[in-house]
Amino acid sequence: MTDLTRRTFLGLAGLGAVGATAAAWPRLTAADIPGRRDDVLNVAILGTNQDVAARQSLVKAFNAHHPDIPVRIQAIQGADWSNFFAKILTMVAAGTPPDVCVVATEGAQLFADRLAEPLDSYVQRDAAVMKDYFDDVHPSLVEAFMYRGSLYQLPIDFNAADMYFNAKALHRAGVGLPHDRWTHEDFLATARALRKGNTGAFVPYYWTNRLWGGVVPWLYANDTSFLTETKAPGGDWLWQRFYARSPAARGRQGGFLWEEPNTDDPRVVETFEFLRAVVAEGLGTSPAQGGGNELVAQFAGGSIGMTPAGGYWVQGLNEAGMGPDDYDVQFFPRWRTQRHQLGAAGYAIMRTSQRKDQAWEWVKFCVSREGMALAFPTPNTTPTRRSMVNETLYAGKGPRHWKVFYDTLDRMDAAPIPAPPQQAAVETALIKNVLGAVTGPAGNVRPAVDRLGRDLELALRKSS
Repeated sequence: MTDLTRRTFLGLAGLGAVGATAAAWPRLTAADIPGRRDDVLNVAILGTNQDVAARQSLVKAFNAHHPDIPVRIQAIQGADWSNFFAKILTMVAAGTPPDVCVVATEGAQLFADRLAEPLDSYVQRDAAVMKDYFDDVHPSLVEAFMYRGSLYQLPIDFNAADMYFNAKALHRAGVGLPHDRWTHEDFLATARALRKGNTGAFVPYYWTNRLWGGVVPWLYANDTSFLTETKAPGGDWLWQRFYARSPAARGRQGGFLWEEPNTDDPRVVETFEFLRAVVAEGLGTSPAQGGGNELVAQFAGGSIGMTPAGGYWVQGLNEAGMGPDDYDVQFFPRWRTQRHQLGAAGYAIMRTSQRKDQAWEWVKFCVSREGMALAFPTPNTTPTRRSMVNETLYAGKGPRHWKVFYDTLDRMDAAPIPAPPQQAAVETALIKNVLGAVTGPAGNVRPAVDRLGRDLELALRKSS
């Protein structure tokens, strides 16, 4: 994924409902539908023909190993992930589905529940080859793609919600980069110093109203979430085979489950009250949905002091004219915990595919060292292989503390976006109620959180 990064995906509008009826799904064009009766392995991505062209070196390298498996990269154009997922559902209904899809955390459980083939038997069959991959990938990323005991995707890239700082804004405020165990109180002190030391159309803290980088990182830091988090049993076949000696794999199970609202937890209200105070004091923006692409330009232009983002920002900031000394990155602040939020992506094999064995060879190649080096030549995301997150990748572009990106997994507790199969409706419920909770008088918070709970109840009952 060289061009389609989380910066692109998450900078767009938040996920809307995937669609309960075919009439609600986006209309397909002829270009969206691969050939019905060919022997080509069809791989669907969210993107354009330019993105297809960028992946031809990957296809060429794959065919050097597998000349008998022709591959077609199919660009599915859409405004966001929800549009992409809806088009895939339409293609399935029409009998023209792809064989493989790139799927991010936002849709991982939707695909696992309805569309994707479990990888368990393939991974176990090729365990000798797959050992190199799992030895190089943190178990938290793998667990993010477990669902009810089975593994449905092998993550190829990820991004955790760390905190970016504009170096000039810090200098004008007379403060330095916070230490790695800074707290939410330190965050307030830094934001106040930034506001005092900078003038004009400047905002100390910019955040957006969406799952990734919105309210969820603060909920995680406060040792809570808006959904009750449990884990499915199972997964021992994976953890005992590939991570038996890894302390980071202790307690890993068969994947996360988010099946009930958690809005009765007092810490949820406390977190929303904290963010409401940040907005009321003028320390942070009133959260607006989307805006990620514009945010890069605003940060590079010096009108933002700090904002949550992941390694996907490095290439974009470099292209916007920022050098390694113009910004830096630190872990998200600590509250009751310093748990971080992450999102990842990987290839899912479709259950409807008639070429599952060939599809597995594609997936296996794409997570190999050769495949991932071709996929991620620049720092426009964070590769899941620890060995690839190195000085070479960030040379001349990355911030001084680029190690934070993978250290978020190695040194902090990190967990995926709360994304159940009904994720689209769940995120819609969240977005709908966040604005009311963190804007206006303090008395708005509790009623807004109660409404969120009721909306989540309805969202979680809906079929995905």
